[in-house]
Amino acid sequence: MNSIKPIYISAFALMVLAGCGATKQASITTPPVVEIAPAIIKKNAPVTENELKRWSHLDLVKDTIPGMSVDKAYAELLKNKKGLKVIVAIVDSGVDIEHEDLQGKIWTNTKEIPGNGIDDDKNGFIDDVHGWNFLGDAVNENLELTRIVKKGDDGSVQYKNALAMYNEKYEKALEDKQQVDFLLEVHSTVKKALNKDTYKLEDLSSITSTDPKVTRSKMIMTQIFTNAGATFNPEVDFEEYREQVYDQLNFNLNKEFDGRKIVGDNPEDIKDTRYGNNNVIGPVKDKALHGTHVAGIVAQLRHNNLGGDGVASNVEIMAVRAVPDGDEYDKDIALAIRYAVDNGAKVINGSFGKSFSPHKQWVYDAIKYAAKKDVLIVHAAGNDGYNIDIEKNINYPNDSEDNIKEFADNLITIGAINKVYGEKVVAGFSNFGKINVDVFAPGEEIYATIPNNKYKYLQGTSMASPNAAGVAALIRSYYPGLTAPQVKHILMNSGVLLPAMVILGENPNPEEKPVAVSSTESSKTGKMVNAYNALLMAEKMSKN
Repeated sequence: MNSIKPIYISAFALMVLAGCGATKQASITTPPVVEIAPAIIKKNAPVTENELKRWSHLDLVKDTIPGMSVDKAYAELLKNKKGLKVIVAIVDSGVDIEHEDLQGKIWTNTKEIPGNGIDDDKNGFIDDVHGWNFLGDAVNENLELTRIVKKGDDGSVQYKNALAMYNEKYEKALEDKQQVDFLLEVHSTVKKALNKDTYKLEDLSSITSTDPKVTRSKMIMTQIFTNAGATFNPEVDFEEYREQVYDQLNFNLNKEFDGRKIVGDNPEDIKDTRYGNNNVIGPVKDKALHGTHVAGIVAQLRHNNLGGDGVASNVEIMAVRAVPDGDEYDKDIALAIRYAVDNGAKVINGSFGKSFSPHKQWVYDAIKYAAKKDVLIVHAAGNDGYNIDIEKNINYPNDSEDNIKEFADNLITIGAINKVYGEKVVAGFSNFGKINVDVFAPGEEIYATIPNNKYKYLQGTSMASPNAAGVAALIRSYYPGLTAPQVKHILMNSGVLLPAMVILGENPNPEEKPVAVSSTESSKTGKMVNAYNALLMAEKMSKN
């Protein structure tokens, strides 16, 4: 599921509590790196709006913000250098290829004649000019655990686990519905008291009513504004929260809903490949929000005074629509990876994931196929705040059939950090694990493209993954002789160390102080992706 972690969820929760492998690996040698974590760095001045919009590009030492030093890399290492064009496949919910800030960055299949209804390049996909849509006109979908429960009790451990998780999620969704309905009522009360639809924290002080309902609503909104951060907009964010919760009940967890029938294929048959269409945006442009944001993080035009800046300037985005509003099908992901590989992608971004994968072998085989073709897959670690080394918390797809030993060395899993370097730098929502998470990248309050020439802050490991994928694309552009496994290990080994002690996962009890642990527990490397260091390491490795 292409899950976005709402920026405001922690504030809402606080309010409620308060008062209401097998592939042969390339030989990899890396130069020594500095293994001393920087001292705790605190930014004295508030983060400016411009810094917030592009904080992931800034430098820890120069800007006191734990970005990826992208600006420094361009200014000092890439100036006057020419790289090769790199195709980055975005396997996601769809991409608004008409967006103003992605113009000139969309991959075009030059072997296909647009609109003639013929498979000109004989690749099995008619008129696939900018990619392929494996979902056709489908938008909403069940979670995989819902699909498993719907099939009935087959006596398997998978069914038992899926049923237990389904019941837990359904009860949580009902609780969330009560909360969001209450918040919408609070918001409505404040709007009436102010006689305006949009308001900010400072507006609340003008409310002088002694009506208990109004004063309580004022208190609650003051608390939410205080904890949610500068980008919080109650009119927009409450509606997004409402849609998220209601979609859970109406589609994701609704056993009576069948979102797949509109596609027309058999999702249980990997050989049934003649389905979907070439509309890579999808049937509803607004529903391509997630994929468009991910694409923008990688490739939006740099320094054009529009939105944010992309990490990689010399890339083309191949849009592969395979992730619905719900859990993706294993078949679609396997075929999407193969499509991207066969059509020239050198980096594939996968900002999706799920807890169950009935046909995971199809995806494993696709990952191995990508490995043979020297394609790097960058995958989001997930947004549950879990240790995904624990079997019950596995986030699929992964690259270890036993959750320990990797069967391929071309998939890298990315956790998320925020903009404040210190023991809380790992985003609370980010999954972690010293076996199954490789490295971290900026994933909180990331500003990028969304459909209809708009821009938005979003957060999640879904945003951290394309930040890392953008750095991978930079390496593959300027050092094309390096293999996918080499690029993976450069991203891991060249990163900046996290602080020695970090807080991992979301604190289940806000009344108790969270306990920091060794950053070695966070991931394989305990590091954050850094473009400047990665390019320096790539330069040295390319000469070996």
